[in-house]
Amino acid sequence: MSHTEQLQSIVTEYVGAGQPWPATTHEIAGWALRTGRWQAQPADVIDRCADELAHAMREEIIRDPQGRTIRAKHVARVKRRNKQMSLWGDIRTADHSHMEIAFRQRRNQIVGECYQLKNDVDSYNENYNKEEPIQTVFDFTEDLGDLAHSFKRRPSASEPRRRASQSQSAS
Repeated sequence: MSHTEQLQSIVTEYVGAGQPWPATTHEIAGWALRTGRWQAQPADVIDRCADELAHAMREEIIRDPQGRTIRAKHVARVKRRNKQMSLWGDIRTADHSHMEIAFRQRRNQIVGECYQLKNDVDSYNENYNKEEPIQTVFDFTEDLGDLAHSFKRRPSASEPRRRASQSQSAS
């Protein structure tokens, strides 16, 4: 059984034990720890730290010379020495090849998420929905235009970031 399957089994056991459901992952994790179904290993601590670092890097936002807010750090999954690894680079210093791979992979993730959402919505509508079918539009042209327009109204890079976030919430 894979690690993911083991974790899925813990969730199944949690539900089967009559625990509150729906539940947060923290509630399930607390139950798994209390009942001895999951125990932290040294590798788990490293993995957790790595996950937290990745999250922090994904969230690092800077302003470009045109005043747009952009992600500073980008990950590219590459093969080195016959091993797949995720390498992080900074948009200001990474080479073109790294950025091209990172952007292509991020786009593919978005397409994959859209495909999964389409399957989920179609299945819900065909198998479980007793009301009007839920419609999902996958043409993001208008959404991107609306976002671009709203971001053009942001304060310049020299104004404090706090004021930038206040103007976003007001629009």
